Amino acid sequence: MASSADASHKAAMRQALELAKKSPPKPTNFRVGALLKRLDDGHVSAEGYTLELPGNTHAEECCLLKLAEEHSTIEEGLDAVMTSPHALYTTVEPCFKRLSGKLPCVERILRQKSWIKKVYVGVLEPETFVGKNPGRQLLEEGGVEVEYVAGFEEEILAVAAAGHTSS
Repeated sequence: MASSADASHKAAMRQALELAKKSPPKPTNFRVGALLKRLDDGHVSAEGYTLELPGNTHAEECCLLKLAEEHSTIEEGLDAVMTSPHALYTTVEPCFKRLSGKLPCVERILRQKSWIKKVYVGVLEPETFVGKNPGRQLLEEGGVEVEYVAGFEEEILAVAAAGHTSS
């Protein structure tokens, strides 16, 4: 029998997957959904999906930018205003490298490790764009726990790769 914690993680991943479906399909990125949830009471503090905001934005980046705006600060200032520990749920493992030159999501999360304590992922990042992603290892070495939420892999990958051309 699944624990209530398992059910809660699956519900959050399902919510992140629904967000990913809002992302426009493009051949140059994965459609990803993410949300930040307070660990003490489960409150969802922010949601985001790939390309939700202008500027080639990733889902995790959108969560942080929206949360920063809500707290009248910049992304770099979130660690000063966020006092409750949170978990980040993301359908695809956070990126460690951006071909656009923007700050990778792994680095964004590590900048916020004072309050982002756990990252739950649905699948490892496919090697399509930047090869093998050491994101999980980098996060764990930086003090952020990473756990997988099983059961959504096939659906997450289908949503993530929508718009990609097959060769």
